[in-house]
Amino acid sequence: MSKNAIKILLIYTGGTIGMQKDHRSAALKPFDFSQLVNNIPELNQLDCAIDSRSFPRPMDSSNMNPMHWADMAEMIESAYDSYDGFVVLHGSDTMSYTASALSYMLENLQKPIVFTGSQLPIGDLRTDAKENLITAIQFASLRSNGLPVIREVGLYFENQLYRANRTTKINAEQFEAFSSPNFPPLAISGVHLTVNSEYLFRPETRRKFTVHKEMDTHVAILKLFPGIRREVLNGVLCIPGLRGLVLETYGAGNAPTEAWLLEDLGEAIGRGLHVVNVSQCRGGSVIMGRYETSEALRRIQLINGKDITTEAAITKLMYMLGSHVSPKAFKTIFESSLRGEMT
Repeated sequence: MSKNAIKILLIYTGGTIGMQKDHRSAALKPFDFSQLVNNIPELNQLDCAIDSRSFPRPMDSSNMNPMHWADMAEMIESAYDSYDGFVVLHGSDTMSYTASALSYMLENLQKPIVFTGSQLPIGDLRTDAKENLITAIQFASLRSNGLPVIREVGLYFENQLYRANRTTKINAEQFEAFSSPNFPPLAISGVHLTVNSEYLFRPETRRKFTVHKEMDTHVAILKLFPGIRREVLNGVLCIPGLRGLVLETYGAGNAPTEAWLLEDLGEAIGRGLHVVNVSQCRGGSVIMGRYETSEALRRIQLINGKDITTEAAITKLMYMLGSHVSPKAFKTIFESSLRGEMT
Protein backbone atom coordinates (compact mmCIF):
# COMPACT_ATOMS: atom_id res chain seq x y z
CA MET A 1 0.00 0.00 0.00
CA SER A 2 1.41 3.37 -1.02
CA LYS A 3 1.74 6.34 1.31
CA ASN A 4 -0.85 8.11 -0.86
CA ALA A 5 -3.41 5.34 -0.42
CA ILE A 6 -7.03 6.49 -0.47
CA LYS A 7 -8.59 6.36 3.00
CA ILE A 8 -11.97 4.66 3.06
CA LEU A 9 -14.25 4.29 6.08
CA LEU A 10 -16.57 1.30 5.99
CA ILE A 11 -19.71 1.74 8.10
CA TYR A 12 -21.65 -1.43 8.88
CA THR A 13 -25.23 -0.84 10.00
CA GLY A 14 -26.50 -4.38 9.62
CA GLY A 15 -28.10 -6.46 6.91
CA THR A 16 -27.41 -9.65 4.99
CA ILE A 17 -24.04 -8.50 3.66
CA GLY A 18 -22.56 -8.54 7.16
CA MET A 19 -23.60 -12.06 8.02
CA GLN A 20 -21.73 -15.35 7.89
CA LYS A 21 -22.54 -18.87 9.02
CA ASP A 22 -21.39 -20.06 12.41
CA HIS A 23 -19.57 -23.31 11.61
CA ARG A 24 -20.77 -24.88 14.85
CA SER A 25 -24.47 -24.07 14.67
CA ALA A 26 -24.95 -23.15 10.96
CA ALA A 27 -26.84 -20.06 12.16
CA LEU A 28 -26.07 -16.64 10.68
CA LYS A 29 -24.06 -14.27 12.86
CA PRO A 30 -22.60 -10.78 12.26
CA PHE A 31 -19.30 -10.67 10.39
CA ASP A 32 -16.27 -9.27 12.31
CA PHE A 33 -15.33 -6.28 10.16
CA SER A 34 -12.11 -5.76 12.08
CA GLN A 35 -10.96 -8.92 10.27
CA LEU A 36 -12.21 -7.69 6.90
CA VAL A 37 -8.95 -7.85 4.94
CA ASN A 38 -8.10 -11.26 6.41
CA ASN A 39 -11.40 -12.65 5.20
CA ILE A 40 -11.43 -10.84 1.83
CA PRO A 41 -7.77 -10.86 0.72
CA GLU A 42 -8.77 -9.34 -2.64
CA LEU A 43 -8.98 -5.99 -0.83
CA ASN A 44 -5.18 -6.03 -0.62
CA GLN A 45 -5.14 -5.37 -4.37
CA LEU A 46 -6.82 -1.99 -3.83
CA ASP A 47 -4.55 0.93 -3.03
CA CYS A 48 -6.81 1.85 -0.13
CA ALA A 49 -6.44 2.13 3.62
CA ILE A 50 -9.71 0.71 4.90
CA ASP A 51 -11.03 1.27 8.40
CA SER A 52 -14.36 0.02 9.65
CA ARG A 53 -16.94 1.04 12.20
CA SER A 54 -20.15 -0.75 13.12
CA PHE A 55 -23.39 0.18 14.76
CA PRO A 56 -23.22 -0.98 18.42
CA ARG A 57 -26.09 -3.31 17.58
CA PRO A 58 -26.27 -4.09 13.84
CA MET A 59 -29.89 -4.24 12.75
CA ASP A 60 -32.19 -5.59 10.12
CA SER A 61 -32.97 -2.66 7.86
CA SER A 62 -36.70 -3.12 8.50
CA ASN A 63 -36.01 -1.58 11.92
CA MET A 64 -34.16 1.42 10.49
CA ASN A 65 -35.63 4.84 11.33
CA PRO A 66 -34.63 8.53 11.19
CA MET A 67 -32.81 8.33 14.54
CA HIS A 68 -30.48 5.77 12.99
CA TRP A 69 -30.07 8.01 9.91
CA ALA A 70 -28.92 10.75 12.29
CA ASP A 71 -26.44 8.31 13.85
CA MET A 72 -25.03 7.57 10.39
CA ALA A 73 -24.82 11.26 9.56
CA GLU A 74 -22.94 11.87 12.82
CA MET A 75 -20.49 9.06 12.09
CA ILE A 76 -19.76 10.57 8.68
CA GLU A 77 -19.56 14.10 10.08
CA SER A 78 -17.05 13.12 12.77
CA ALA A 79 -14.85 11.25 10.26
CA TYR A 80 -15.36 13.55 7.27
CA ASP A 81 -11.98 15.26 7.38
CA SER A 82 -10.08 12.04 8.07
CA TYR A 83 -11.28 9.97 5.11
CA ASP A 84 -11.48 10.34 1.34
CA GLY A 85 -14.63 8.28 0.92
CA PHE A 86 -17.26 6.25 2.74
CA VAL A 87 -18.98 2.93 2.06
CA VAL A 88 -22.14 2.16 4.04
CA LEU A 89 -23.23 -1.46 4.37
CA HIS A 90 -26.97 -1.64 4.84
CA GLY A 91 -29.83 -4.11 4.51
CA SER A 92 -31.47 -3.87 1.11
CA ASP A 93 -35.12 -3.61 2.24
CA THR A 94 -34.96 0.06 3.27
CA MET A 95 -31.66 1.03 1.67
CA SER A 96 -33.29 3.40 -0.82
CA TYR A 97 -35.05 5.25 2.03
CA THR A 98 -31.87 5.60 4.11
CA ALA A 99 -29.65 6.54 1.18
CA SER A 100 -32.20 9.11 -0.06
CA ALA A 101 -32.44 10.60 3.42
CA LEU A 102 -28.65 10.87 3.75
CA SER A 103 -28.48 12.66 0.39
CA TYR A 104 -30.59 15.47 1.89
CA MET A 105 -29.01 15.43 5.33
CA LEU A 106 -25.46 15.84 3.96
CA GLU A 107 -25.47 19.22 2.23
CA ASN A 108 -22.61 20.36 -0.03
CA LEU A 109 -21.06 16.91 0.06
CA GLN A 110 -17.65 16.83 -1.65
CA LYS A 111 -16.79 13.17 -1.07
CA PRO A 112 -18.31 9.86 -2.14
CA ILE A 113 -20.72 7.98 0.07
CA VAL A 114 -21.62 4.63 -1.51
CA PHE A 115 -24.33 2.41 -0.05
CA THR A 116 -24.26 -1.29 -0.81
CA GLY A 117 -25.47 -4.60 0.52
CA SER A 118 -26.20 -8.07 -0.78
CA GLN A 119 -28.88 -10.68 -1.30
CA LEU A 120 -26.72 -13.48 0.16
CA PRO A 121 -24.44 -13.41 3.25
CA ILE A 122 -20.77 -12.61 2.76
CA GLY A 123 -19.72 -16.15 3.70
CA ASP A 124 -22.12 -17.90 1.29
CA LEU A 125 -20.55 -19.81 -1.59
CA ARG A 126 -22.58 -17.95 -4.24
CA THR A 127 -22.62 -14.60 -2.47
CA ASP A 128 -22.93 -11.30 -4.29
CA ALA A 129 -21.55 -9.57 -1.20
CA LYS A 130 -17.86 -9.64 -2.11
CA GLU A 131 -18.30 -8.14 -5.58
CA ASN A 132 -20.68 -5.46 -4.29
CA LEU A 133 -18.34 -4.55 -1.45
CA ILE A 134 -15.12 -4.52 -3.48
CA THR A 135 -16.61 -2.49 -6.34
CA ALA A 136 -18.34 -0.05 -3.97
CA ILE A 137 -14.92 0.62 -2.41
CA GLN A 138 -13.42 1.06 -5.87
CA PHE A 139 -16.03 3.64 -6.82
CA ALA A 140 -15.56 5.44 -3.49
CA SER A 141 -11.81 5.63 -4.18
CA LEU A 142 -11.96 6.87 -7.79
CA ARG A 143 -10.00 10.09 -8.33
CA SER A 144 -9.52 12.45 -11.26
CA ASN A 145 -6.99 15.29 -11.08
CA GLY A 146 -6.69 14.68 -7.36
CA LEU A 147 -10.43 15.09 -6.72
CA PRO A 148 -13.10 12.47 -6.03
CA VAL A 149 -14.99 11.43 -9.15
CA ILE A 150 -18.15 10.75 -7.13
CA ARG A 151 -19.26 13.61 -4.90
CA GLU A 152 -22.72 12.50 -3.88
CA VAL A 153 -24.58 9.67 -2.18
CA GLY A 154 -24.67 6.64 -4.44
CA LEU A 155 -26.05 3.13 -4.26
CA TYR A 156 -24.10 0.26 -5.81
CA PHE A 157 -25.70 -3.10 -6.52
CA GLU A 158 -25.13 -5.75 -9.20
CA ASN A 159 -22.78 -3.88 -11.55
CA GLN A 160 -24.59 -0.51 -11.38
CA LEU A 161 -23.80 2.62 -9.41
CA TYR A 162 -26.95 4.70 -9.09
CA ARG A 163 -27.73 8.10 -7.64
CA ALA A 164 -29.13 6.95 -4.30
CA ASN A 165 -32.19 9.19 -4.26
CA ARG A 166 -33.27 7.87 -7.66
CA THR A 167 -33.44 4.23 -6.61
CA THR A 168 -36.12 1.80 -5.57
CA LYS A 169 -35.93 -1.86 -4.59
CA ILE A 170 -37.57 -4.02 -7.25
CA ASN A 171 -36.71 -7.62 -6.39
CA ALA A 172 -36.36 -9.63 -3.18
CA GLU A 173 -34.72 -12.67 -4.79
CA GLN A 174 -32.61 -11.66 -7.80
CA PHE A 175 -29.13 -10.16 -7.44
CA GLU A 176 -30.37 -7.20 -9.48
CA ALA A 177 -32.38 -5.91 -6.54
CA PHE A 178 -32.54 -2.18 -7.39
CA SER A 179 -33.41 0.01 -10.32
CA SER A 180 -33.27 3.71 -11.11
CA PRO A 181 -36.32 4.08 -13.35
CA ASN A 182 -36.03 7.76 -14.22
CA PHE A 183 -32.29 8.40 -14.22
CA PRO A 184 -29.37 6.59 -15.89
CA PRO A 185 -26.72 4.85 -13.77
CA LEU A 186 -23.81 7.04 -12.70
CA ALA A 187 -21.40 4.24 -13.54
CA ILE A 188 -21.30 0.61 -14.66
CA SER A 189 -18.94 -2.12 -13.54
CA GLY A 190 -17.88 -4.46 -16.33
CA VAL A 191 -14.45 -5.38 -17.58
CA HIS A 192 -13.76 -1.70 -16.88
CA LEU A 193 -15.37 0.77 -14.51
CA THR A 194 -17.27 3.10 -16.85
CA VAL A 195 -18.35 6.42 -15.36
CA ASN A 196 -21.12 8.41 -17.04
CA SER A 197 -19.61 11.77 -16.14
CA GLU A 198 -22.42 13.82 -17.65
CA TYR A 199 -24.86 12.44 -15.04
CA LEU A 200 -22.76 13.09 -11.94
CA PHE A 201 -24.03 15.57 -9.39
CA ARG A 202 -21.77 18.58 -8.95
CA PRO A 203 -22.30 20.38 -5.63
CA GLU A 204 -21.35 24.00 -5.03
CA THR A 205 -17.69 23.74 -4.06
CA ARG A 206 -17.50 27.08 -2.28
CA ARG A 207 -20.14 26.18 0.27
CA LYS A 208 -19.34 24.47 3.55
CA PHE A 209 -20.24 20.83 4.14
CA THR A 210 -23.25 20.90 6.47
CA VAL A 211 -24.99 18.04 8.26
CA HIS A 212 -28.71 18.22 9.04
CA LYS A 213 -29.95 15.77 11.65
CA GLU A 214 -33.52 16.84 12.32
CA MET A 215 -36.06 14.85 10.32
CA ASP A 216 -39.76 15.42 10.99
CA THR A 217 -41.70 12.14 10.93
CA HIS A 218 -45.18 13.71 10.98
CA VAL A 219 -45.69 12.41 7.46
CA ALA A 220 -47.60 9.63 5.70
CA ILE A 221 -47.97 7.84 2.35
CA LEU A 222 -51.36 7.08 0.81
CA LYS A 223 -51.74 5.00 -2.33
CA LEU A 224 -54.92 5.59 -4.31
CA PHE A 225 -56.84 2.56 -5.52
CA PRO A 226 -60.14 2.07 -7.37
CA GLY A 227 -62.92 2.13 -4.80
CA ILE A 228 -61.05 4.09 -2.15
CA ARG A 229 -63.55 5.35 0.40
CA ARG A 230 -63.84 8.81 1.87
CA GLU A 231 -63.34 7.33 5.34
CA VAL A 232 -59.94 6.00 4.29
CA LEU A 233 -58.77 9.36 2.95
CA ASN A 234 -60.04 11.21 6.01
CA GLY A 235 -58.52 8.63 8.32
CA VAL A 236 -55.14 9.73 6.94
CA LEU A 237 -55.83 13.44 6.54
CA CYS A 238 -57.06 13.66 10.15
CA ILE A 239 -54.02 12.00 11.75
CA PRO A 240 -53.13 14.27 14.69
CA GLY A 241 -50.07 16.38 13.92
CA LEU A 242 -49.78 15.29 10.27
CA ARG A 243 -47.73 17.84 8.31
CA GLY A 244 -46.89 16.14 5.03
CA LEU A 245 -48.47 13.50 2.79
CA VAL A 246 -47.13 11.67 -0.25
CA LEU A 247 -50.14 10.82 -2.42
CA GLU A 248 -49.43 8.02 -4.89
CA THR A 249 -51.70 8.70 -7.86
CA TYR A 250 -52.29 6.94 -11.17
CA GLY A 251 -50.20 7.34 -14.33
CA ALA A 252 -49.05 10.89 -14.93
CA GLY A 253 -50.48 12.13 -11.64
CA ASN A 254 -54.18 11.38 -12.08
CA ALA A 255 -56.86 10.83 -9.42
CA PRO A 256 -60.64 10.30 -9.31
CA THR A 257 -62.65 13.47 -9.90
CA GLU A 258 -65.01 12.65 -7.02
CA ALA A 259 -66.12 15.92 -5.44
CA TRP A 260 -65.47 14.67 -1.90
CA LEU A 261 -61.86 13.72 -2.70
CA LEU A 262 -61.02 17.14 -4.10
CA GLU A 263 -62.91 18.93 -1.31
CA ASP A 264 -61.16 17.00 1.47
CA LEU A 265 -57.71 17.34 -0.07
CA GLY A 266 -58.28 21.04 -0.73
CA GLU A 267 -59.45 21.62 2.84
CA ALA A 268 -56.40 19.80 4.25
CA ILE A 269 -54.05 21.84 2.05
CA GLY A 270 -55.87 25.00 3.14
CA ARG A 271 -55.10 24.26 6.78
CA GLY A 272 -51.40 23.78 6.03
CA LEU A 273 -50.89 20.13 5.03
CA HIS A 274 -48.23 19.66 2.32
CA VAL A 275 -49.49 17.06 -0.19
CA VAL A 276 -47.05 15.73 -2.80
CA ASN A 277 -48.36 14.12 -5.98
CA VAL A 278 -46.17 11.17 -7.08
CA SER A 279 -46.94 8.48 -9.62
CA GLN A 280 -47.58 4.86 -8.71
CA CYS A 281 -45.81 3.90 -11.94
CA ARG A 282 -42.24 2.68 -11.65
CA GLY A 283 -41.13 5.01 -14.45
CA GLY A 284 -42.38 8.31 -15.85
CA SER A 285 -43.37 11.62 -14.38
CA VAL A 286 -46.30 13.47 -12.87
CA ILE A 287 -47.59 16.07 -15.33
CA MET A 288 -50.48 17.79 -13.63
CA GLY A 289 -52.95 19.30 -16.10
CA ARG A 290 -52.17 16.83 -18.87
CA TYR A 291 -55.51 15.14 -18.24
CA GLU A 292 -58.72 16.42 -16.70
CA THR A 293 -58.19 13.96 -13.83
CA SER A 294 -55.04 15.81 -12.75
CA GLU A 295 -56.03 19.37 -13.63
CA ALA A 296 -58.22 19.53 -10.52
CA LEU A 297 -55.26 18.47 -8.36
CA ARG A 298 -53.17 21.25 -9.87
CA ARG A 299 -55.88 23.79 -9.08
CA ILE A 300 -55.99 22.85 -5.40
CA GLN A 301 -52.19 23.30 -5.22
CA LEU A 302 -50.89 19.77 -4.78
CA ILE A 303 -47.09 19.76 -4.92
CA ASN A 304 -45.86 18.35 -8.21
CA GLY A 305 -43.52 15.45 -7.43
CA LYS A 306 -42.51 15.15 -11.10
CA ASP A 307 -40.37 12.01 -11.53
CA ILE A 308 -39.31 11.61 -7.88
CA THR A 309 -39.51 8.18 -6.25
CA THR A 310 -41.76 7.61 -3.26
CA GLU A 311 -38.66 6.90 -1.14
CA ALA A 312 -37.05 10.19 -2.12
CA ALA A 313 -40.34 12.09 -1.73
CA ILE A 314 -41.11 10.95 1.82
CA THR A 315 -37.55 11.58 3.02
CA LYS A 316 -37.50 14.99 1.30
CA LEU A 317 -40.69 15.87 3.19
CA MET A 318 -39.06 14.80 6.47
CA TYR A 319 -35.95 16.83 5.68
CA MET A 320 -37.77 20.01 4.62
CA LEU A 321 -40.18 19.91 7.55
CA GLY A 322 -37.27 19.27 9.90
CA SER A 323 -35.44 22.23 8.36
CA HIS A 324 -38.43 24.50 9.09
CA VAL A 325 -38.92 25.63 5.49
CA SER A 326 -41.53 28.38 5.44
CA PRO A 327 -45.02 27.36 4.28
CA LYS A 328 -44.97 30.02 1.55
CA ALA A 329 -41.76 28.70 0.01
CA PHE A 330 -42.41 25.00 0.65
CA LYS A 331 -44.11 24.12 -2.64
CA THR A 332 -41.54 25.98 -4.75
CA ILE A 333 -38.57 24.42 -2.95
CA PHE A 334 -40.01 20.90 -3.02
CA GLU A 335 -40.61 21.18 -6.76
CA SER A 336 -36.94 22.14 -7.21
CA SER A 337 -34.15 19.58 -7.35
CA LEU A 338 -32.01 19.81 -4.20
CA ARG A 339 -29.67 16.80 -4.66
CA GLY A 340 -30.53 15.61 -8.16
CA GLU A 341 -33.58 13.69 -6.92
CA MET A 342 -35.88 14.96 -9.67
CA THR A 343 -35.51 16.11 -13.24
